[in-house]
Amino acid sequence: MCGIIGYVGCRPAAELLIQGLKVLEYRGYDSWGLAVSGGDGIHIAKYVGKISDTPSDSLLCWTATTGIGHTRWATHGSPNKANAHPHTDQSGRITVVHNGIIENASALRAELERKGVVFRSETDTEVIPHLLAECYQGDALAALRKVLGRLVGAMAIAVLFADRPHEIYGARRGSPLVVGIGEGEMFLASDPGAIVAHTTKVLYLDDDEIVQVTPKGVHIEHARHGRVERDPQEAPFGADELDKGGFESFMLKEIHEQPESLRNAFRGRLLFDDATTRLDGLAMTDTELRRIRSIKLLGCGTSWHAGLLGKYLLEEIARIPTEVDYAAEFRYRNPLVPPHCLVIAISQSGETADTLAAVREAKQRGAIVAGICNAVGSSIARECGRGIYLHAGPEIGVASTKAFTSQVLVLALLAVRLGRVRDFSRHEGLEMLAAIQSLPALAQRVLSQSDAIRKIAEDIHRQSNALFIGRRYQFPVALEGALKLKEISYIHAEGLQAAELKHGPIALIDKNMPTVVLATQSDILDKVKSNVQEIKARHGRILAVTTEDCHDLDGLYDWKIETPQTLEPLAPILTVIPLQLLAHHVAVLRGCNVDKPRNLAKSVTVE
Repeated sequence: MCGIIGYVGCRPAAELLIQGLKVLEYRGYDSWGLAVSGGDGIHIAKYVGKISDTPSDSLLCWTATTGIGHTRWATHGSPNKANAHPHTDQSGRITVVHNGIIENASALRAELERKGVVFRSETDTEVIPHLLAECYQGDALAALRKVLGRLVGAMAIAVLFADRPHEIYGARRGSPLVVGIGEGEMFLASDPGAIVAHTTKVLYLDDDEIVQVTPKGVHIEHARHGRVERDPQEAPFGADELDKGGFESFMLKEIHEQPESLRNAFRGRLLFDDATTRLDGLAMTDTELRRIRSIKLLGCGTSWHAGLLGKYLLEEIARIPTEVDYAAEFRYRNPLVPPHCLVIAISQSGETADTLAAVREAKQRGAIVAGICNAVGSSIARECGRGIYLHAGPEIGVASTKAFTSQVLVLALLAVRLGRVRDFSRHEGLEMLAAIQSLPALAQRVLSQSDAIRKIAEDIHRQSNALFIGRRYQFPVALEGALKLKEISYIHAEGLQAAELKHGPIALIDKNMPTVVLATQSDILDKVKSNVQEIKARHGRILAVTTEDCHDLDGLYDWKIETPQTLEPLAPILTVIPLQLLAHHVAVLRGCNVDKPRNLAKSVTVE
């Protein structure tokens, strides 16, 4: 959560910082602020609310060429001006912005207060500038080393020192921080997206690294091990990919990008000659893949739902026992990790704090670890050292859409790869590859129904509750559909395994409780039909998501959305798209900001 941007160079910093913060608002948008440094000291401005809602023209006359900025997702203290970043020491000579949580902030605050320090905010962040003031004796790197050693938790920080007006300092542990390298100017950010309009050369910091950034260069050192030499990389995407492209929201754009994101996920990975898939990032031979005896999939939120589908795919196709864990549960529940266990961390951002910690726990327990991430160079990707990138392109909308379908597709590719070194036949492999190759065109057919789905949304958007039900492969889709509706429209929605409806939730059914029924053709469609009849008998209203030319539910539904036929293991990729569109259209009709839903942020870098 929270976004950090820094600039040092020859141009006025304020305008560049504001531009970067607008890109970073997906990480938090309840308050924001910036600080610039020049010969006359440090100047700070702080505001409550979104950047787009706040007049900031007066900042554009600031001429200082060094500065840091921050957009906040509140953890400690309400969104108000006092709690907005940046925060300073008592003298105003040291200024800090911070992403993450300082877990021992209460103890540090009490210690500082005993020494006479007066705090101006409720934040955990404010302990950092006060600690730096204690340690600073002219050597900023030395002060940062000492303070970093005292802080417990996940953090990325950027610091200005008033007596060093043309330098920015940063440090990270657990939260991302990247340096952008320009011509006579340098950038610091929590995401490359904030700086790709100005440079495509980036350096990713690792945990416990401290950086000094000046217009002429970058100095990186590890807090305990000294100087670090690292070559810059090309940023994973360009500024042109951060535009809405004519759509009313980033979320809608990203929903409509799914034919291309699916194509990118399998491009170069389908090997028809051998009826298998190529996943070079796994860096495992056929012999090593055959040794795998069990798999654990770790994720949070939407990525956890993708993991549930991965369990079905891996067990059905590869016949490998697979468990799915919430990453936060795995890291704290003393899990069993048997020999020859492959642990796969699933995260769009590659920065999810609980998932990153779970990866480290799995490594300590001797597991083989791999990541499924979208963000190249992310913490999870680097921590795992092996894995599969989605190549979905940047996802700006807080509610994940194209990343989810790409995650499911990549898990299908993995299932085929593991299955083919076991007992998954050549015929079955070719059938799966052909079905995967056809998905982009089928997804486009689903997207063509957007206007019809908007009309359904006009009937549903005034409701306060909704249920989503499905069986087998469609059960995780029900969970994901409910999550999408609740997180952007604020309608209370619940996803259920359809058989569980009569074990309690059916008590909720009445004429004001719409139920979305995922009823794709399969050998258990009759069971789903029985559930629908139970709902109709209680005057519930039904939105049926079925396959084309399926008439089994005729006369039982109030609304219907059809999806093209495909193999059942791949059907979720198609059935979730109309649920994404439904959530979007309902949220717009309710006047919600679909890209920046209340209380949420895209990259969850705190526990």
